Amino acid sequence: MPRIAVAEAPGVGLDGRDRPTEDVVMVLEDAVVVLDGATSPRQDMPTGGAYAIELGAQLVARLTAAPELPLTRHLGQAIRAVARGNGYQPGSGPSSTVALLRWTDDEVEALVLADSPVVVFTPGGPDLLADTRLADLPAAARATHEEVARHRNRDGGFWVAEAVPAAAERALCRSWPRSQVEAVLVTTDGVSCGVDDYGLLDWPGCLALARAQGPQALLDAVREAERGDPDRTRWPRPKVHDDQAAVFLDFTG
Repeated sequence: MPRIAVAEAPGVGLDGRDRPTEDVVMVLEDAVVVLDGATSPRQDMPTGGAYAIELGAQLVARLTAAPELPLTRHLGQAIRAVARGNGYQPGSGPSSTVALLRWTDDEVEALVLADSPVVVFTPGGPDLLADTRLADLPAAARATHEEVARHRNRDGGFWVAEAVPAAAERALCRSWPRSQVEAVLVTTDGVSCGVDDYGLLDWPGCLALARAQGPQALLDAVREAERGDPDRTRWPRPKVHDDQAAVFLDFTG
């Protein structure tokens, strides 16, 4: 089993007030589940965090019971179970990103759905598995929650875990020989923004920092930068601080 270290920190709500994190991390003997529940603008809807916890529990049960099945199948079944159990309908329920990592003695495989990336470090350098379909939408399509919802889980838009089991088949998947994997970082966008949006570090720099100080150092670097931009002028963003989660897996031991 690789050496695994986890770091998490809550952000703030859309109103700027403190509230519990909506990121979820679950660690198994041969897999890691990382979810980022979407903050809902509606008070009458279950939180993205509650959805992510329930989806994560479904994924853990399935990964444990049938480790031989494809990750996409586990995800589709988990989405269906949560939607049916709560009566969620497509387009009107809570949602979450998904990042899954699973390993055997021979292989390491990953799945990402929406913007929680997996970075696998090999002797040739970092191999980034990232779903950028939401970020790639035109600015007008991302201007409001209503516009984002219109593009959710449809061709030409983006895909996320919500109430459409078929979204699992649109996830991005990749695998590597375990002998070629030195380390892996799995993060939510509250951490990956430090690379993608703020330019604080590159992925090799993230690996060096996580190895030297642990994944908490990645969270701290992002928070320090955001505290220097409280008005969100340098880096426009919906919230001053997003929830943060990072899992560092060292396969070299």
